[in-house]
Amino acid sequence: MRRTSSTIRTARAARTAAALLAGALALSLTACGGGDDKKSVDGKQSGGTPSAATVALPELDGQSLEVAAVWTGAEQANFKKVLAEFEKRTGAKVTFVPAQDPIVNFLGSKIAGGQPPDVALLPQPGAVRQAVQKKWAKPLGAQARAQIEKNYSRGWQDIGKVDGTQYAAYYKAANKSLIWYNAQVFANAGATEPATWADLLKTARSVYDSGVTPFSVGGADGWTLTDWFENVYLSQAGPEKYDRLAQHRIKWTDPSVRQALATLAQLWGTKDYLAGGADGALQTEFPASVTQTFTGGAQPKAGMVFEGDFAQVNIGETKARVGTEAKVFPFPAVGGRAPVVSGGDAAVVLKDSPAAQALVTFLASPDAATVQARLGGYLSPNKGVPLSAYPNAVQQKVAKALIAAGDDFRFDMSDQAPQAFGGTPGKGEWKDLQDFLKNPADIAGTQAKLEKDAAAAYGSGS
Repeated sequence: MRRTSSTIRTARAARTAAALLAGALALSLTACGGGDDKKSVDGKQSGGTPSAATVALPELDGQSLEVAAVWTGAEQANFKKVLAEFEKRTGAKVTFVPAQDPIVNFLGSKIAGGQPPDVALLPQPGAVRQAVQKKWAKPLGAQARAQIEKNYSRGWQDIGKVDGTQYAAYYKAANKSLIWYNAQVFANAGATEPATWADLLKTARSVYDSGVTPFSVGGADGWTLTDWFENVYLSQAGPEKYDRLAQHRIKWTDPSVRQALATLAQLWGTKDYLAGGADGALQTEFPASVTQTFTGGAQPKAGMVFEGDFAQVNIGETKARVGTEAKVFPFPAVGGRAPVVSGGDAAVVLKDSPAAQALVTFLASPDAATVQARLGGYLSPNKGVPLSAYPNAVQQKVAKALIAAGDDFRFDMSDQAPQAFGGTPGKGEWKDLQDFLKNPADIAGTQAKLEKDAAAAYGSGS
């Protein structure tokens, strides 16, 4: 996912989820639906054999659908297996359409050309709102809404709504408050898992003193830097200010933003703490930031990498095993409590038809999510997905914590923003934080640029 989205408007703090996640990770670090090629109708195979299906899907023989998403590599390959299950159960033909960021621009071109995909997976709530405002997105039908109401907490239902109407089903989630580490590097350095930001800086020093660069940062992808900021800001400034900044009800020149940037500068501005330095980080894309942490034997390019549970997909491209050579701890508390930031990808209907509505109904069911959960590197907000579907103890515990948290989390701030500010490569918050990574001493200048870009984007709604 683009990591990865309508705003969580909960009044409760994130501490419940943080405690659950911390406990779950401390404990953890130590059959897909459809059994044959016959379609499943009303939960039974056409041959009469019971199946694992939990949702009834219509016969769609001869019908074709296009589904657009920004996913590439393993994420795309795994999602295509979910689409294949839908094809098997309905008879429809589904084509995956690779999209580019920003996906709203990509979809706009398709729609202008008279060829919109039937369904799109949108990685920001801001993009969902734009699709509704542009009259691209169609309201979800009764069957899809029933699956959402049955399988999702109120918070996840609400972020798929615009003005009270359900337009989106959140198919994929992310826990974006995790730091993955090379267990051998930590053992060689005598380093321990930190619980606070001060502890994290001490751990980084221990790793550095052992001869390994502490952090790998995928700064070429600006969204990773927004995730860094959001975790620090949520923990330090608190959930109420987080919500206000997410809605641009306070300015980016606020002292709370200055404090968060100054905190980040303690790490980003420390010489030799980033693999390749700031310039190297800005040339490193997210997948490489993960793999270079878990390759190179006793001398990898870095000892730690920050990002969500989806990093497991990239760890899987190395020889490191999650839970053994590759371990994880919750993002440390910067203020009084550890942060819990989530993201997600939402399915919306662009060309209304029974087939398109059926696909979103399927994606909102446990059936679809269970298929992809078994493949790894995936987290679902769907309460109906059995924990046993996740392939390892780490993923099972992270999934359990997400579901148990209910509404007690905060959604990715940049994903709530207009896409021009929070979701466009080379522009807005992505570019401003890349500039800050290069020059973390310029806190005031960074704040001024962030506020200028935010005011322009929120003012235009783009």
